[in-house]
Amino acid sequence: MECRLRIAASLMLALIVFGAPLAASAQQLAENQILRRGNGAEPGSLDPQKVESVPDFNIVKDLFEGLLTEGPKGELLPGAAENWDVSADRKIYTFHLWPKAKWSNGAPLTAEDFVYGMRRAVDPAVGSKYSFVLYPILNAEAVTTGKLKPEALGVQALDAHTLRVILHAPTPYILALLVHPATYPAYRPAIERWGNQFTHPGHLVSDGPFKLAAWIPQSKVVLERNPYFWQADQVRLQEVQYIPIENPGTELIRYRGGGLDMTSGVPLDQLAWIKRHLGSELKVAPYLGTSALGFNLTKPPFKGNLKLREALSLAIDRRTLIDKILLGDYIPAYSWVPPYVANYDTQAPATAKLTQAERDALARKLYAEAGYGPQKPLTVPILYSTNENSRRIMVAIAAMWKSVLGVDTTLVNQEFKVYLENRKLMNETGAFADNWIGDYDDANTFLELLRSDGGLNDTGFDEKRYDALLDQAADTVDQAARKGIFEEAERIMLADQPLAPLFFYISRRLVKPYVLGYADNPENHHPSRWLAIAKH
Repeated sequence: MECRLRIAASLMLALIVFGAPLAASAQQLAENQILRRGNGAEPGSLDPQKVESVPDFNIVKDLFEGLLTEGPKGELLPGAAENWDVSADRKIYTFHLWPKAKWSNGAPLTAEDFVYGMRRAVDPAVGSKYSFVLYPILNAEAVTTGKLKPEALGVQALDAHTLRVILHAPTPYILALLVHPATYPAYRPAIERWGNQFTHPGHLVSDGPFKLAAWIPQSKVVLERNPYFWQADQVRLQEVQYIPIENPGTELIRYRGGGLDMTSGVPLDQLAWIKRHLGSELKVAPYLGTSALGFNLTKPPFKGNLKLREALSLAIDRRTLIDKILLGDYIPAYSWVPPYVANYDTQAPATAKLTQAERDALARKLYAEAGYGPQKPLTVPILYSTNENSRRIMVAIAAMWKSVLGVDTTLVNQEFKVYLENRKLMNETGAFADNWIGDYDDANTFLELLRSDGGLNDTGFDEKRYDALLDQAADTVDQAARKGIFEEAERIMLADQPLAPLFFYISRRLVKPYVLGYADNPENHHPSRWLAIAKH
């Protein structure tokens, strides 16, 4: 098995590095290989075990490399691991690191660095919000909840270049999970010397194709090519600049003015113009994500008031939202798990088959039964981050609630990091934008978010039957049975309505024609490692 995996690894890397995406001769490439990427918001952290948002992930995936990595189309490729063996019971994975793999300071990359990184991810003292993604690994949940020490985690360094990962049960998506930053290696000397400041320029030591050169808050994060990366000779870009621009309209202006080579999105109110004038540069693709409106179940008015939550969800006209605000392409969502997730059937409730007029009528009935009406209208805030597209969506939802139910809505707009923090603290008493992008193509990446003890469960949803089903699915090898367990769990969650699904995502962004190697993929991951700048 080991030999076959090594051959496959070599072939996959050759196809990516020397294949069509970057088949440009040295004469075709620009002299200055500098890529400027719009990145939405200011990153919250560059600590792999602490990153939470898409802007964080984009940068960290350029700085670090896990045991596996992703190709231009999202395909899994060998990363720091040259090859791996799998035990007969599918519970023990033994990874063999590239002997020449190094950190950005030239120090050898070792199996112990991966052990240290994964232990950090589940150590309660570190406070990772993504500890739960490592639960397939033996003892991960017990460590996260403080029942065992981090040393009990099922990861072992057999020698400098051999890492053993022990699972508590066979996990179909484990290889895809190993591209998640929570599983990345960590450089202990820098963390022990600098503490929380180890992610600062001059302190951060990484193992990926790029290293951190500068971080100017609210201006840019600058990465430069890492000369010690094990395949540095195949990385074309000399420098990558991540520019935080939360307003898509401002991002478009910067792009048109030549200040960006890629945007993170597009302004919805200018989409028609973009299609007419920049159509060849507009990239549209399915995206493994769901947009929803979360309800804070820990406080009134939503605590203990299912009928109110149902009424508000029913009163949202998703088709109109897509046609008039999002301007097409999206799919209305009545469930949490997207319909194109592998080995899964979307669990939409019966109300999804009603007409909107029928849903509105049912919404008014439930609203009254919840204790509200013309003489006692609900007053509720909606929390969302600074983004013009988000504002347009929330304004539309507020108008629908007012028209159908008479709800008085206050829109609370906050800078991205403040918005995330207030969601975690559950300071707001109302609703909030609750979007999720899957970390891998499996229903688990969506459903585990709502575990009662999940680090990113900002609704306060707490249902023991739901948690038990997720635990049962984690121990189930038979794929048909596992699928049925997940579907039952989603039905339980949707019946309690901790959130109102809105639509399933697509990705839209602008990419200059001289950016080589860009390829659409459902994860919307575009590592700079595979990109280059052509002469223009």
